[in-house]
Amino acid sequence: MGKDSIKLIANNKKAYHDYFIHDKLEVGISLAGTEVKSMRMGKCSLKESFIRMDKGELYIYNMHISPYEKGNIFNKDPLRVRKLLLHRYEINKWAGKMAQKGYTVVPLQVYFKGSLVKVEIGLAQGKKLYDKREDIAKKDQKREAEKNFKIRNLK
Repeated sequence: MGKDSIKLIANNKKAYHDYFIHDKLEVGISLAGTEVKSMRMGKCSLKESFIRMDKGELYIYNMHISPYEKGNIFNKDPLRVRKLLLHRYEINKWAGKMAQKGYTVVPLQVYFKGSLVKVEIGLAQGKKLYDKREDIAKKDQKREAEKNFKIRNLK
């Protein structure tokens, strides 16, 4: 595995369905040793997770990392709050963006970059119900077009 090789651990597809993503940033995350070992086995989930600002730092909530089987007493709580690692100027920049009405920060994916665990976060704005319906209709049209194209090429 090279220094810049990327291995995806978890992806948050629901974030793309529920939000418009305006900006993305790759950040580090503070983890315990057994959590990293569990992540190497792919046992991580971003469903229902969110990011909140607390005392000038960004934290990720509800990110589930299953306990490591051989970790016994060293295992941590699977849903514990974890600190995101950003530079001070990045925290200030994102705090200003989060202060705007209607904007939030959501985790998009977790992956290994070399031997380090990274989290991609996104500045998001919530979609209304009609926006979601438009996306679903576009997806259906695209799927239908691909299906018709496939049928035509088989004949």
